[in-house]
Amino acid sequence: MKGTAAQTPYDELTYRVIGCAMAVHRDRGPGYREDTYQRDLEVHFSECGLAYQSQVLVEVYDSVPSGVLVGYYVPDFIVGEQVVVEIKALHGLDNTHLAQAIGYLAVTGCPIALLINFGTRSLQWRRVFPPKKITEHRVNRQWLFVPDSLRPEAP
Repeated sequence: MKGTAAQTPYDELTYRVIGCAMAVHRDRGPGYREDTYQRDLEVHFSECGLAYQSQVLVEVYDSVPSGVLVGYYVPDFIVGEQVVVEIKALHGLDNTHLAQAIGYLAVTGCPIALLINFGTRSLQWRRVFPPKKITEHRVNRQWLFVPDSLRPEAP
């Protein structure tokens, strides 16, 4: 009997990422800060031979044709130039975290994201696919990092 999960060309890569996250969670368990899990995942990704970028500044432009840089999204990882990995260390995931992952998909062009939560007794993870109208999700100010150089000067 076939599973109900969607089959994608990225299954092997996401399986490997989830495996690394499970190893980190098995070793640490819940209760640490997100940056602790981030560092541990970097070690596991390297040991497993996964190519990744950590905390990449991804440029975000306004939605009008002027193309003004409004800030940056900073996903936790981009693995294999195909999978956005956003990690959390919370009591649970909600729709705001899903929206964050979708926003990251919109600006990176990656075809899939993994939302992983280390903050619960059992590791939580969710595969996230871009919606059909992905361009509507390009700018969500809640997740935007705006350096001082991009902030308007106060009068």
